Amino acid sequence: MNLHKHARLTPRGRALLVERVINHGLRVEEAAHAAGVSIRTAYKWLRRFREEGPDGLHDRSSRPLRSPTATPPGGVAQVIMLRRQRQTYRQISLALPVGPSTIARLMQRAGLHRLAELAPARPDNRYEYPQAGDLLHLDIKKLGRFWRPGHRVTGDRQRASDGAGWEFVHLAIDDHSRVAFGTIENDERGSSACRALLQTLRYYRTLGVTFTRVMTDNGACYRSRRFRRLLQRLGLRHLRTRPYTPRTNGKAERLVQTALREWAYARSYDNSHQRQQALPDWLHRYNWHRPHASLGYKPPSISRLQLPLNNVMGLHT
Repeated sequence: MNLHKHARLTPRGRALLVERVINHGLRVEEAAHAAGVSIRTAYKWLRRFREEGPDGLHDRSSRPLRSPTATPPGGVAQVIMLRRQRQTYRQISLALPVGPSTIARLMQRAGLHRLAELAPARPDNRYEYPQAGDLLHLDIKKLGRFWRPGHRVTGDRQRASDGAGWEFVHLAIDDHSRVAFGTIENDERGSSACRALLQTLRYYRTLGVTFTRVMTDNGACYRSRRFRRLLQRLGLRHLRTRPYTPRTNGKAERLVQTALREWAYARSYDNSHQRQQALPDWLHRYNWHRPHASLGYKPPSISRLQLPLNNVMGLHT
């Protein structure tokens, strides 16, 4: 039930008003005064109760019983048919004796007011390489440095860390096992991407995983000659996502969101250096202890790499 904020009576209040008149013997004027409503309103609910019983005390729809000027069902079906042919409201209005505003209401009701809803849904882009090391997803997240807690914690936007600059979290995740790794660099240039990639490969090597492919977006650092030469020297095939299609690199995108929610914004840090120091511990928890829904709610290191629970080998390399 959707009552407006100035409503004096609810169904329970109406029942109490009727009870005071019928059972307690109050006059209608006295019951109306006690409920804070007009005498006419009190008589209305009393009459409805006598005619329909307790069901008469509920709200009724304000929709009229007849709507002579409403668009007939056949006309609605024609409007929907033309809309499914991806015609605009104006085109439909020129073809049928129906106004654009009426067409807009009909399409809103039918759930066809957006052109994107007319196209068939894209199939799920779910894939997984068969072995750990077949594909490494890379992504970068830009975070602001700070010297003191910001407005997210204090609520005070006046005490900002102006001039603190930025830091860039270079994240990586194995496509098959979902084991993740991350480093923090001062920029997102090609040299930083190369340095982050080398640290990532050393970490996975301690887990017995070597890679054959790397997938990135089309960022400048991943298109740089330095990064391309490094991949050639390492013998890694470089896969890139389609422009403006993050779903291709979905595992890395999800890792970024999880890192923000469970590490970067999970608690109040005194400064960005303290947040940076918390990253290795969070990565260890992500890899060895955190349940993953895609892995049957088991940690990646146990379910896919069969590593010991407390293996922290290479965590701080």
